[in-house]
Amino acid sequence: MKFVKVLVGALLALSLFVTPAAAQRSTAPDDPSGFVVLSEVVPDIIQEIRYYSTYNFVGDRINGYQQPCALMTIEAAEALKKVSDYVKKFGYRLKVYDAYRPQMAVDHFVRWAEDLNDKRMKKYFYPKVDKTRLFADGYIDAKSGHSRGSTIDLTLFDMKTGKEVDMGGTFDHFGVESHPDYKGNLTKAQLKNRQFLRDAMLKHGFKPLDTEWWHFTLKDEPYPDTYFTFPVTALKK
Repeated sequence: MKFVKVLVGALLALSLFVTPAAAQRSTAPDDPSGFVVLSEVVPDIIQEIRYYSTYNFVGDRINGYQQPCALMTIEAAEALKKVSDYVKKFGYRLKVYDAYRPQMAVDHFVRWAEDLNDKRMKKYFYPKVDKTRLFADGYIDAKSGHSRGSTIDLTLFDMKTGKEVDMGGTFDHFGVESHPDYKGNLTKAQLKNRQFLRDAMLKHGFKPLDTEWWHFTLKDEPYPDTYFTFPVTALKK
C-alpha cells in the first residue's frame, strides 16, 4: 500500500510538469490546438506582419494570412516571453515580422518565384539577386520551418527613440548582407545590435539561421516533422 501511495504521488508530481499542449498534442496539419496568439503570451511585442500587407518581396498579401497577428506554438511563445522580459531590461521591445506561416503561404512563394516576369519588388528586396537563382540559392523552398510553428522573424525596437534598432539591413533582404556573420560595411553599432539580438535569443532556447539575422527557431520545437496548413487568424479559445 505504501508503494502504491508513493507511486501515485510521483505521478501527480509529474503531471505538474506536463503542459496543456503536451496533454493534447496533435500532429494533424490542420489542428491549431497547440498554438497561441503570440501577443496574448507576450503582450509587449510589436507586430508588423509583413505577409498580411503588400510590402513584402512578392508585392501582394500572401495566401493564408487572414488577420495581422502572429501565431506560435505554446512552447515557442513562452520562450519568447522570456526573451521579451530580458530585452526590456535594456530598453528594448521585440518586433515581429512573421511567425507561424501556413503551407499555403509557402506555396504562394513558390508560385511567385516560378513567375520570372514578376519583378515588382526586386529593387526593394533582391536588387543584386537574379530571380532565376531564388531556388538554387535557397531563398525560396517548398517547405519552411515557419510552418512548424516555432520559428520567428523579428528585430528590436528601441523604446527611447521610438524606432527600430539599426541592424544594418532590412527584413527579407535577399543577399549576403543579411547573413549574421556579414561584416562588410556595417558599423560597430550595427554589428553590436545584431549580436545583442542573437545573444538574447540563444540565451533563451532559440537557434539562429546562418543566412538571416532576423530568423530564429526554438531548439526543442514540439512539431519537428509537421508542416501546418491552417490559416493565420485569431484563434478561438
